[in-house]
Amino acid sequence: MSSHEVIIRFACRQDVPAIVQLLADDALGASREVVSEPLPAVYAAAFEAVDASPDNEIIVAELEGAVIACLQITFIPGLGRGGVLRAQIEAVRVAASARGQGLGETLMRAAIDRAVQRDCGLVQLTSDKQRTEAHRFYKRLGFVASHEGMKLVL
Repeated sequence: MSSHEVIIRFACRQDVPAIVQLLADDALGASREVVSEPLPAVYAAAFEAVDASPDNEIIVAELEGAVIACLQITFIPGLGRGGVLRAQIEAVRVAASARGQGLGETLMRAAIDRAVQRDCGLVQLTSDKQRTEAHRFYKRLGFVASHEGMKLVL
């Protein structure tokens, strides 16, 4: 897959079904997402909230009119580390048919570029412990497993 075929852009409302399909396209996501026609209204509402926030972006990769990868980036101001702005990357997914061709790296580099453009001092992410291939991928990009993450499902 050559990079000139792929378009990296901000997501729009019409991309939501494809993004949800990407999020559901593995064993972990299948248990978390609801893919139906029509999609549950919560997905449209969630997209509208993200889209309305100046500190949230969903970035997609499109090939021949189809969304084949996505991620969300959230910009988090804080007092720690001297008031540094952080970029939190989440929900990174590449369609199974497009994996292993460098698309994930292209998408992550676009997110890192957005963090640089926004003057972030740190890019962070979490990844489920079961996603060992993803961990190798992030380490290859320079991410360091420096912290132990925890979540509390409400």
